[in-house]
Amino acid sequence: MNYKLAAFADEADGRISEQIKAMKENGIDYLEIRGVDGENIADISKEKAKEVRSLLDDAGLAVWSLGSPYGKIGINDNFAPHLDKFKYGLELAEILGANHIRLFSFYVPSGDEERFRDEVMNRLEQFILAVRDSGIMLCHENEKGIYGDNALRCEEIHKTFPRLKAVFDPANFIQCGQDTVEAWEKLAPYIEYMHIKDAMADGSVVPAGKGIGNLPTILKNYKGSVLTLEPHLSVFDGFDKLEAEGKTKTEYCYPTQRAAFDAAVSALKELL
Repeated sequence: MNYKLAAFADEADGRISEQIKAMKENGIDYLEIRGVDGENIADISKEKAKEVRSLLDDAGLAVWSLGSPYGKIGINDNFAPHLDKFKYGLELAEILGANHIRLFSFYVPSGDEERFRDEVMNRLEQFILAVRDSGIMLCHENEKGIYGDNALRCEEIHKTFPRLKAVFDPANFIQCGQDTVEAWEKLAPYIEYMHIKDAMADGSVVPAGKGIGNLPTILKNYKGSVLTLEPHLSVFDGFDKLEAEGKTKTEYCYPTQRAAFDAAVSALKELL
């Protein structure tokens, strides 16, 4: 299958001009936009969003999703200003031409998830109600430390809110001690797209197919059309010095952000 590739290109460079360059040179047409010229996507002005849209249009690129931080606050934090920020994000998404927004299900105290279940669901419902007439699809990403960190609670979220789709992140599941195949079997009906990120048993992130995320198996069963690269590979400032001394920090450690990004793209293409 010919997948559409998207990327968190801020991992190649913080500057939007260099993000565009990295995407073009790696043959990636879609951006999951998260960081732009030193600002989080949720914090940029509408004028900045229009500028970014123009640059992307000129380059023949498009925004697939807002890689937003919505839902990445504590469950006891005041929700009202966060919801207002989310509603502003809907305006940014319209300007940027994004019809997806990834979000999270709030940080909850470990071991105390059940006590906060109702508040988590109430807040997610308010996100969903806010996009009701917008045409934007909300996608929940599994993430360590939030309510939806394991497959069982993610499944509960999607059964409660069928309109809320899933972003499947293998590395995040590994870092929570969740087997990725078991998670896939539970969540496959709800998955809108994937984040391509692999990890070892100790949680360290490695290129796609090099960890225990079972990516070859999962990709064979994946019915979606978009894969978003989220490299999260190690960049080591002293890399050049180590190389000169004939040493390396780790097998998957890179001298620059761009080198790490390029390596992540190559690993995915090789896997596919």
